[in-house]
Amino acid sequence: MMAQKKPTAEDMRTKTDDQLSEQLVDLKKEQFNLRFQAATNQLERPARIKEVRRDIARIKTLQTERQATAKSAAGTKEKA
Repeated sequence: MMAQKKPTAEDMRTKTDDQLSEQLVDLKKEQFNLRFQAATNQLERPARIKEVRRDIARIKTLQTERQATAKSAAGTKEKA
């Protein structure tokens, strides 16, 4: 497997919601494949499981932040 550049939170913040959702799907697929490889003792880089899990958490955190921002922006528009 080719080594990938670790995405930082700053890199992820510049992406659109659709790009983040697409990346989340890709990471979940990779996580599934890594778990499968781990179960069959074919895993080359065990640390990659941890990296993928944390990247998924980063994306979900960003999505939650954006939803909260959108809700608060909508809430202030309604009050005005």
